[in-house]
Amino acid sequence: PGPAQEPRSPCCLVCAQGRNLKAVLCQRCSSRGVMCVLPQLLLPAMRKKAVAAGSGGSGGDVVREHWLVRDMFSFENVGFTRDVGNVKFLVCADCEAGPIGWHCLDDKESFYVALERVAHE
Repeated sequence: PGPAQEPRSPCCLVCAQGRNLKAVLCQRCSSRGVMCVLPQLLLPAMRKKAVAAGSGGSGGDVVREHWLVRDMFSFENVGFTRDVGNVKFLVCADCEAGPIGWHCLDDKESFYVALERVAHE
């Protein structure tokens, strides 16, 4: 993996209409993955699937800035974890790193991708 990217301000990532100006990519493998929103959620620490399975699942980050995706078929390469309560976490489907975001099962049309968990090009 390359050096960690500094989180970018949402204002430089969206146009006046609220659409993203840059492609959203996995930070680890550059796979392509969307509108910026500000819900807050504690996401588990980033790791690959094999590493996550061997850990106790402790640790995480409070994430406040997200891309909002209204249609799951808008994703180019995103996978979903099993349900954790009423949440599914989003992961990169190529390298299985994640979570890069989340989806609440109570809201069928909202998928959130954490700005600081993806790269932009």
